[in-house]
Amino acid sequence: MKRKLLLSILAMVPALFMPLSATSQIAPDRPPRAPQTEPSTKYEVFAGFGYTSLNQLNNSRYGLSGVNASVTRDWGKFFGVTADGAYYKIALYGCNSNSSDPNKQNCNPGEPSVDALLFGPVLHSNLYGPVDGFFHVLLGGEHTGGEYMTPKVSFAGGVGAGLDYKLNKRFALRLSGDDIASSFSVRDNSPALGYSSHRTRSSRASFGLVYKF
Repeated sequence: MKRKLLLSILAMVPALFMPLSATSQIAPDRPPRAPQTEPSTKYEVFAGFGYTSLNQLNNSRYGLSGVNASVTRDWGKFFGVTADGAYYKIALYGCNSNSSDPNKQNCNPGEPSVDALLFGPVLHSNLYGPVDGFFHVLLGGEHTGGEYMTPKVSFAGGVGAGLDYKLNKRFALRLSGDDIASSFSVRDNSPALGYSSHRTRSSRASFGLVYKF
């Protein structure tokens, strides 16, 4: 009798612990974690320091510095359209020949300035981590002031590329460069020469801040 009672007690012990074991293997319900997504943006605005060479000017020694700004409208993840404007006036090195610098041979002739308004498509993509890259083709007009160039506004265009380093979801630092072609008359041209134009290519560079919204 005692032996049967002992066997019954031993048989009940595993039965008591089986529900506890099954309960410990079932994870409690947790709400699903929301996916980490980038904010939906369609526009980006860039503004910063700009530089251009002056290959359209005879005897120019130095390029000009100024400002460069652009607005881009994105369609999808990789494609957009950009409007780019720039104004350059300050000689980055040396001087302009109308300044008080006594060493005139080291200066740009006259008081040149360059302003441009360009439009075109842009392709952009993430390259690695916080670094994005882009490539654009720009077409529009360019004006060279202070030199009595002909025409007053030349058709201009070229290609460029750049890198964006994302600071956060809205802001990024941008470094870019372009090769822009234009066609102006040679300096001191005359009607007898028909103000013949010569095509030149001037390099541009810019560095500044991007805001996306």
